[in-house]
Parts: sequence; C-alpha cells; structure tokens
Amino acid sequence: MGASGERAVAGVTSGCLGPGQTVTWQARHFGVRWRMTVQITEYESPHRFVDEQVSGPFRHWRHEHILTPAPDDPATTVMRDVIDFTAPGGPAGSLVAAVILRPYLQRLIARRNHFLACSLAD
Repeated sequence: MGASGERAVAGVTSGCLGPGQTVTWQARHFGVRWRMTVQITEYESPHRFVDEQVSGPFRHWRHEHILTPAPDDPATTVMRDVIDFTAPGGPAGSLVAAVILRPYLQRLIARRNHFLACSLAD
C-alpha cells in the first residue's frame, strides 16, 4: 500500500481480524524494511478494537481504533486512532520519537485511513 509497500505477510493476511488473532506487517520506512506482528488484544465489535505489538521495532506499541457514527450522518462511520508507542534507544529514542516518528506516524495513519475509506467506498 503506497510508497511504504505495506502488506500483510503472516497470520491473517486477508479479510477481517478478530479477537486474539495476529497479523505480521512488512513495510519499508526510512529506506529500511520492517516487520511488525500485532495481536488483537481488545475487540468490541463494531465500536472499537486494539492491536498491540507482539514483535517488531518498537519497545511498546498499542493502537486503539474507535468507531462511531458521524454526528451529522449516522450512516457514516468515523474512525479515530489512538496510538501509544515507545521507541527503542532510551533518551535518544524518545527524542527521535518526538521529532521524527510521531509526525511520520500521524501522516502514515492518515494516508492509510484515506486508502481504507476509498477502498470501502468502491
């Protein structure tokens, strides 16, 4: 998907994920190929779910997806992402996370969500 080439390579690689299931993502970010395996740790269909890193580049990764009806159009769903992460590398990693990773991830998630919304609209 996009310039990062994100794709599911293990676990659930197509269709929908459910409680306890895992997926391994492979992508290229900053010129480096990364793999991250996440597990669905909380699942309250159709309102929210949480994926957490099982293995991958972060010391800690928790991504909550909250789905609510749009206030002006209940037939439309709004998804809000809440991401809590810690980069490896101690204080230097924290600085890199604040200056580079957080803005990069905000743009990445926005692009991914736009892609998902367009795919669902087709």
